[in-house]
Amino acid sequence: MRLRIQHTTTYRYEPAATSVIQILRMTPGSHDGQYVAEWQIDVSTDTKLDMHEDAFGNVTHVLSCGPVADIKISAEGLIETHDTGGVLRGADERFPSGLFLRSTELTTVNPAMASFARQLRSEAESDTLGFLHALMSEVSEHMTFDEDPTNSGTSAVEAFTLKRGVCQDYAHIFIACARTAGVPARFVSGHFLRSDGTVHQDAGHAWAEAFVPDLGWVGFDPANCICSTDAHVRVAIGLDYLGAAPVRGTRYGGGAETLSVTVKVEQAGRSGQWQSQSQG
Repeated sequence: MRLRIQHTTTYRYEPAATSVIQILRMTPGSHDGQYVAEWQIDVSTDTKLDMHEDAFGNVTHVLSCGPVADIKISAEGLIETHDTGGVLRGADERFPSGLFLRSTELTTVNPAMASFARQLRSEAESDTLGFLHALMSEVSEHMTFDEDPTNSGTSAVEAFTLKRGVCQDYAHIFIACARTAGVPARFVSGHFLRSDGTVHQDAGHAWAEAFVPDLGWVGFDPANCICSTDAHVRVAIGLDYLGAAPVRGTRYGGGAETLSVTVKVEQAGRSGQWQSQSQG
């Protein structure tokens, strides 16, 4: 499938910020099942984008400028995808899978989550893949999609207790439960071609990858209760959302900050849909 993606983030500061530094993880990479045919990033201000790869191999750009009243960051390109049954191959793996057993503030568990994961793990016994499919289904059933009660700093425990949240929260709960059951798991940020053009959100899509012995990393999208498909475009990975966020940074000076994000995902040659983007 050929997917055309447009991702625009706009910051406005009133009064102007003295200086702004942003780290952008908005550029996808190529691997089996995903080929980046075209991609570019444009920034409205007169600034230099310094490109490098972070520790996990994500393509990052560092933006610094100021004083500035508004910044518009646009990423656009064409991605060719193929369905691999959710199995990731050909990616740049910098660390052993065991690193992704490491818990973070956003992916800790409470006793209820630990018990929830242990029960599923005991039912699946040595069948790691079966456990992960069951976990995805249970997380999807446990949660109700709701944009209001959570934000980018909401932990897995908080979202699990609320039983509500967006795709970022679903992914954090899945990751936390997988790790406490001894299965390495990590956060994935990216894009998703939706069949329902009426879905509007304030964040980009997110899902998880978990490590299965003799198979490797497999993508699980608990918000949609499916393994990753050719409708998913993988952009960045991290231990949690903070390590894979499309835009993350800081500013000095200035007053009120307004953020707006829009994403367009369409199958090339067909009409697509506009959706506001941030977590879901």
